[in-house]
Amino acid sequence: MSLEVAVAAPFKAEARDRLGQGEFVVALSLEREWFSPDQAKRLVDVALGRGLLASEDGDLVPQFDPAEVTVPEGFTPDESVLREQSTFESALDAVVATGVEKQRVVAAINERQRALAITIEAAAVLYAREQGAAVDRLAADVREELAAEAAEADETGGADDAVDDREVA
Repeated sequence: MSLEVAVAAPFKAEARDRLGQGEFVVALSLEREWFSPDQAKRLVDVALGRGLLASEDGDLVPQFDPAEVTVPEGFTPDESVLREQSTFESALDAVVATGVEKQRVVAAINERQRALAITIEAAAVLYAREQGAAVDRLAADVREELAAEAAEADETGGADDAVDDREVA
């Protein structure tokens, strides 16, 4: 995965297990010339969102072993690594990484969504958990999204819109 390679490279070059965000951005933008400083900052956001990096006391700490990642000679990451994946895509990738065929995963997620009448994101996280994929961060994101939607519905009266206004005899 080129995102993992791009994230690992500064840690490998410095032979350190944590870097300040500024050091990380400089390594990617000025030293390697892979990204502009703004793009390197975006890469940090994407890597944090995907769980590849954690922020601890102002430093970036990889959540994988960069030493196990090979940075091929002449490697240049594609700008597509700067796009953040949706919760659905991330959960799908997590399950596929466990060895389940992608088409089977999508079908199972769709079935859960229909059967339980939940969002596609919630269905994807639920299925990923059932398959033993590490999706705790995604599950927390889905819970937050659902809570925000519920709060918004309460504020606007959206929850009451679903109630039939007919009088009960």
